[in-house]
Amino acid sequence: MKINISRFLYFLIYLEKISAISLDYTLYSQLSKELKDDMDTNDVLPSSVLNYFKLTKDSLKEFDSYLYFAENDRIRLKNLSQEMFSFGYDNYMNHAYPLDELDPIHCCGRGPDHLRPDNINVNDALGDYLLTLVDSLTTLVVMGNSSEFKQASKLVIENLNFDKNSTVQVFEATIRVMGSLLSSHLITIDPNQPFGDMKISNYNNEFLNLAHDLAVRLISAFNNDYNIFPYPRINLKMGIPTNSFNHTCTSGAGSLILEFGTLSYLLNDPIYEKVARIVSEAIFLKKHPTTGLVGNELNIKTGNWQGLMSGLGAGIDSYLEYLLKGFVLFGNKKDLYMFNEIKKSVKRYLRHGRNECLRGKGHHPIYINVNMNSGNTANNWIDSLQAFYSGVQVLDNDLDEAICFHALYFAIWKKFSVLPERYNWNLKLPDVYFYPLRPEFAEATYFLYRATKSPFYLNVAKLIIENLNDITRVK
Repeated sequence: MKINISRFLYFLIYLEKISAISLDYTLYSQLSKELKDDMDTNDVLPSSVLNYFKLTKDSLKEFDSYLYFAENDRIRLKNLSQEMFSFGYDNYMNHAYPLDELDPIHCCGRGPDHLRPDNINVNDALGDYLLTLVDSLTTLVVMGNSSEFKQASKLVIENLNFDKNSTVQVFEATIRVMGSLLSSHLITIDPNQPFGDMKISNYNNEFLNLAHDLAVRLISAFNNDYNIFPYPRINLKMGIPTNSFNHTCTSGAGSLILEFGTLSYLLNDPIYEKVARIVSEAIFLKKHPTTGLVGNELNIKTGNWQGLMSGLGAGIDSYLEYLLKGFVLFGNKKDLYMFNEIKKSVKRYLRHGRNECLRGKGHHPIYINVNMNSGNTANNWIDSLQAFYSGVQVLDNDLDEAICFHALYFAIWKKFSVLPERYNWNLKLPDVYFYPLRPEFAEATYFLYRATKSPFYLNVAKLIIENLNDITRVK
């Protein structure tokens, strides 16, 4: 098996050469109510975007500050983001460790809800396995906090134990726990140490061994006598629960290849990549023969679609993401082929609005939820998880579409100061009001800044950081 971690860096370096700053005024205009229908019917891309949209200095005044970003502001926000992380991390360590997470309202630790095993909102993620500490390891690296990374690593190596009577979601345990352990291992053994001195004294592959231990437990989910699709949850000590659900979402079953594949590479054991890849390809083969779309939920006993909604949000989102990122990481052309095929169907059936983001008449483009069999509209909402897709479009070098799609979510963020879990695009109001600190919009903003170097995206990041600090911080 081939792995190419440097491919990620190649994509970013390559995309940095693409300049999209000339598109900024277009982006701003999409968000300006004054310009709703004031577009030229000329279908030729104009030399001046400003004149093309008949913009004036007055109509753009709201966005003047987005055209530059002061260095002192960048430093201030960098320090603020570090302080915000330290605030959350320190309070977890002081009030919640060794439980999985901090309950910020009651200022105490929280783990699995053993009294209510059916409380999957809590139990899917919390497995009594030091979740926040494990999840924070790589953030400590990004923050450049070498001393705390080493201290946290020592705590994880000495205390993390997966032999627990906890039933967790395979997907959550994979992306959060296994992913962090594998990343920490790679950072620790990297001879170049690009993030500073993150080497751990007397390190003997403990992070890799812990990831392997977890994977051995998670792979029992594939012991399905009826079909090749994995059970959505496993008990870390006993395997498949006796009362397990017989359905799994597309993203949960089909978004394991990055972590399972990396583990196979590091162990020189193909089994983990093999099971993840078999499921990913099986989902692709079940796309509708006419529309080419996949649904959002599968019955793991029959192998048939149980949820017929197709969209870019919850239930499907990371399946598409992992197909493209899997190709970037491992170079398997089949991953890219599957991504491109589904992308064509997504663009044909889910994308509504004018054909081209930057010219022509019509509504701002939006990707809606449809019935996978017919392509007909399934409902009137989009969800916050969809915001990831503009980041994937950047990796796919579909920059105009990425800018356009990100602009939609930026407009929603500006309206509410966070992203509602579901937003009704017909009523222009939230359907589901809570915001569980999802990172997808921030990640997409990062990718777009790396691709364009436009100060616009630094200003978006500034808004995200300040809104989170003002609204979600518990004092």
